[in-house]
Amino acid sequence: MEQLSLSRALHRLTARLDRAGDQILRAEAGLSYSRFLALYMVGFEGADTQRVLAERLGVSEPSVSRMTRVLAQSGLLEAVSDPAGGNRHRLRLSRSGQELVERSGDELERRFASLVERSGVPYDLLLEYTKRLLDTLNAAGSWPSSARETAVKRRADR
Repeated sequence: MEQLSLSRALHRLTARLDRAGDQILRAEAGLSYSRFLALYMVGFEGADTQRVLAERLGVSEPSVSRMTRVLAQSGLLEAVSDPAGGNRHRLRLSRSGQELVERSGDELERRFASLVERSGVPYDLLLEYTKRLLDTLNAAGSWPSSARETAVKRRADR
């Protein structure tokens, strides 16, 4: 039986949380988690063009173009032609999109905080360590090379 490493455990946890979030959002807001993330990225993470949104979500620009069209048609997102020209669109949440992201984000956070509490993991400590990891990853621009080299070496030693 394979011993679960931290990276694999985090991947499994994230995948399970994403699936749970999708189920919650579909049932309570009629929205998939991937569309919620797109709205969240536009409203709270500065993804103000389709290109930036595609990069943040790790999907193709045509995929984001289709998603933003659907979200705009549903009244949750506004996509307006960029005044600088070209085929770019500036993105921003509509009022109903803003309200949905805030309401649904609050519900997801409440449920996650409850899960963390039930697990016995201190919420504040988990938040602090998660922020540290994100800050380190952001400062490196990607996976830090020394960590990557260590991971490659560990795989080679097995």
